[in-house]
Amino acid sequence: MKTKFIQIHKTEDLWLKEGIQMYTSRIKRYVPFESKEIEAPAPKGRTKDQIQEAEASKVLSIINPSDHLILLDDKGKSFSSEQFAVWLNKKFTTVNSELVFLVGGAYGFHESIRNRANESISLSSMTFTHQMVRLIFTEQFYRALTILRNEPYHHS
Repeated sequence: MKTKFIQIHKTEDLWLKEGIQMYTSRIKRYVPFESKEIEAPAPKGRTKDQIQEAEASKVLSIINPSDHLILLDDKGKSFSSEQFAVWLNKKFTTVNSELVFLVGGAYGFHESIRNRANESISLSSMTFTHQMVRLIFTEQFYRALTILRNEPYHHS
């Protein structure tokens, strides 16, 4: 099953870019995985809602109506790494469309994105920058794949 990872704005810090690229290349050994950054309009002179709305418009223009959209959101369902692996495996076997994971911008998600989403998951009850979430997610996605294959990356 093809999986997409969409992020609002570009990853800025080199160390994050390198880590994300490392895990993305590892993930691609297991499943088709596409990572895409969406450039959003500059915030200057815009309200939080206007920024969220512009970001939502761009996201909605590139996802298919049949895509299974999963928000990476602090209000979403929480998992341990092992639970995430089981959840992901279930998605691989029950969802008949592409899985699309979405990281929002600095102001979070517009209501139109929340309404479109099929579900949301949380990586932690702590708050991380939307830039750091990208690295954390790709590492956890890779970890889940190694758990499913009983590989030694995850020590439990």
